[in-house]
Amino acid sequence: MGFPKRICVVCEEEFELRPNHAGYANRCVQCNEPEEDDRGAVAGAASFEGKREADEARRRAIKDMLYPGR
Repeated sequence: MGFPKRICVVCEEEFELRPNHAGYANRCVQCNEPEEDDRGAVAGAASFEGKREADEARRRAIKDMLYPGR
């Protein structure tokens, strides 16, 4: 009794679905490997900083509306 055979949805190659198969069950091992892209990490950090600044400005505006003159 062998492992079940599947066909990869990306490259359409036949592969065996093994117990320690990481990632999606309908993709082969080569197609499951994550793409290394450092630009995404930098862009994510920049958007987080922008979101933090926007949240801080929003809190300040609400505080000024609720408690004028403070």
